[in-house]
Amino acid sequence: MNVRYFVVAIAAFGFVHAPNTSIGQNWENPAERYLTAHEAYGDATCPIRADEIQHFVYFARDRRAIRRHALLESERFEGAQIMYSWADLESRRGVYDFSDIQDDIAYLDRHGKALFIQLQDASFWHRNIPVPRYLRSDDFDGGATEQFYDNGQPEGWVAKRWSPAVQERFQALLVALGQEFDGEIAGINLQETAIGVSSDTDPSFSAQLYFEGVKANMQALALAFPNTTKLQYANFMPGEWLPWEDEGYLSGVYQHGEAIGVGLGTPDLLMERKPQLNHPLAMMHEGEFTVPLGIAIQDGNYVGQTNSNEVQGDRVNLVPKLQAFAQDFLQVDYMFWVNQEPYFEEDVLPCFE
Repeated sequence: MNVRYFVVAIAAFGFVHAPNTSIGQNWENPAERYLTAHEAYGDATCPIRADEIQHFVYFARDRRAIRRHALLESERFEGAQIMYSWADLESRRGVYDFSDIQDDIAYLDRHGKALFIQLQDASFWHRNIPVPRYLRSDDFDGGATEQFYDNGQPEGWVAKRWSPAVQERFQALLVALGQEFDGEIAGINLQETAIGVSSDTDPSFSAQLYFEGVKANMQALALAFPNTTKLQYANFMPGEWLPWEDEGYLSGVYQHGEAIGVGLGTPDLLMERKPQLNHPLAMMHEGEFTVPLGIAIQDGNYVGQTNSNEVQGDRVNLVPKLQAFAQDFLQVDYMFWVNQEPYFEEDVLPCFE
């Protein structure tokens, strides 16, 4: 926790001058209100009983891995979630190539499975610029900007979602995708809202403009796919840090999705980490939604980490606990299980047999 926000918070509650009062002694830190919620699901075991959740296997951009994959024979998995880069889908302005998506739909359909599209306009690898080359011109102010870690090291790239010119081109892509695939796929989701950008790294950026841009793209998604499940992954928003610094950005995204019929979700089911518990998991747990909710178990989540390829041989199988937490505490409609080995084969599949 940022110390500055902690000092502000305790001052606001009146504990700075009276730390020994009964009020101070009984005070519960709101940043830790869900820290032990996961303990209620510690007794969950395999096999996982049939549920109402639609389960998919997440392959990121490794679309060829669906060939002869075990999900094709499993009755518990609806299909595959695959990421497709904007740069690959639009080679030149207004020239679209959806052949990879069409091939994957056809292959999955032959095995009685469905495709869930994740549309990539952000990357977390510095060499991967996920926007079309024509956008990277002065006409679009570069089209994308670098993301940075907190230590200042480059993290990747993200489309300038706050730029009206970039929004117009991204929304044109959504229209084209909707004309081709609305009603033919299981669903489509936009990438997470968390980005490593600030006005210091890109003068064109502001948190308010970003907030408005995310909502505009969600509205376009709703219009482009009236007959298909659509999700916005909303995990963190620049310009705020909950619960201490709440500008209404993340909650506004969740409220907007509910209002326009766009479901909400998040990558990284991390049941014991305060950042996730205070941001997307709190939004999902505390809100009342008619739109679908979804959550992804991504690299590292099988051992309680994020963005990790570390292999732990001696481990507890977290899969039944992850499912129970998502089903009961979050009440999700979709779960996307990353195809990370050895965990998917050794932990996920046996629990779903």
